[in-house]
Amino acid sequence: MQPTSSQRIVFDTELIRRYDKPGPRYTSYPTAVQFHDGFGEPQYRAAAARTNAERPLRPLSLYFHLPFCDTVCFYCACNKIVTKNRARAIPYLESLHREIAMQGALFDRGRVVEQLHWGGGTPTFISHDEMRALMTITREHFTLLNDDRGEYSIEVDPREIRGGTLALLRELGFNRLSMGVQDFDPAVQQAVNRLQSEEQTLAVLQEARRLGFRSINMDLIYGLPKQTVESFGRTLGKIIDANPDRLSVFNYAHLPELFKTQRQIDAAELPPPQTKLDILQLTIERLTAAGYIYIGMDHFARPDDELAIAQRDGTLYRNFQGYSTHAHCDLIGLGITAIGTVGPTYSQNEKTIDGYAAAIAEGRLPVRRGIELDTDDLLRRHVITHLICHFRLDTADVERRFGISFADYFAAECAELRTMERDGLLRLGPGLIAVEPAGKLLIRNICMAFDKYLRRKQPARYSKVI
Repeated sequence: MQPTSSQRIVFDTELIRRYDKPGPRYTSYPTAVQFHDGFGEPQYRAAAARTNAERPLRPLSLYFHLPFCDTVCFYCACNKIVTKNRARAIPYLESLHREIAMQGALFDRGRVVEQLHWGGGTPTFISHDEMRALMTITREHFTLLNDDRGEYSIEVDPREIRGGTLALLRELGFNRLSMGVQDFDPAVQQAVNRLQSEEQTLAVLQEARRLGFRSINMDLIYGLPKQTVESFGRTLGKIIDANPDRLSVFNYAHLPELFKTQRQIDAAELPPPQTKLDILQLTIERLTAAGYIYIGMDHFARPDDELAIAQRDGTLYRNFQGYSTHAHCDLIGLGITAIGTVGPTYSQNEKTIDGYAAAIAEGRLPVRRGIELDTDDLLRRHVITHLICHFRLDTADVERRFGISFADYFAAECAELRTMERDGLLRLGPGLIAVEPAGKLLIRNICMAFDKYLRRKQPARYSKVI
């Protein structure tokens, strides 16, 4: 299936270079940079109580952070604990079980868990018995679905899949799976310390399909050391032949001053910006020619996948795990660093195992920081979310929802958008902002026009487009 005109992406090297500047990825608005210590356990409890009083009751989404990894991937910027000692997970899981009970007590049991995700780290680091125990405790304190209608997903490392692991995950209720691939080229794998054979990866994909996992995602990264257009093209060919339901193709941001593991990468072996652009262009051309739809911000999906359908229906949503179809859920984050979205708030748990364990031992929720959104935040979040998910915004609908004149409220922003319109990134029409094919790769630049926090002096903590 070839993309329609509304799905097309135009690759304009000159435009990309001109707009290539650091900016947020907008997995939230306001972004995590704005979270502060003034939001803690009391504020979180109050937010949970308010959402329980709403009618109808909103369903829930649960995110579990399992931070352990057997080996370190040098490119990784996740919060992780690298260890060969599997026993190190035991005290962490004991604390996590207690947090599940504490969190479960805050939310009405009539609130069904429509979405659940295990991320990390490497969730399959823990043993089969530990997986069973974690899901058992979760079912004791939350109302999970038992009919496979939920979106229950897990991140897996094909190197960590033991005999019977996928069958167990399916038995526990998981029906979606995301696996890291990054690149099949042996030289690239060696340079980033992730040795993973094509055979390992495809065996996991095939078994997951046999077991009835409904959607399978593969992660790729471009911009890694020793990558070339030709080598990444070979990886793309193998991925296209494997035909996963979804693909996430991330730009590697080399920030060794922020992430210690990246200091083990030889910067001299990183591909230059032009090569990264060429790889990105090749990726877009090959995937769209193979029938994938560009969902936005690094993501592609088959036309019959739920994400592609949600984008067409206007129900796509972006959160801390990427793109989702569950904007109506309150998200509860469990485990270290986990971020939650309860009512008009964001919250983040303690970042260290020691801090997390101490809070749990004292009977406290491990909420370390967060933010309560004001009316302006909610308005801007709505605008940014719709643009980054659907590449268009019904400004007349925004006016009705929030009781504003869009042109007056966003006068400065509209002036910036008119410059982007002259550059061919978008079209401003009556009651509408429509992102043009040339603007889709620069969607976060368009969103940045509406980010009031970027007008203040901020630390350079964001990655660039290329």
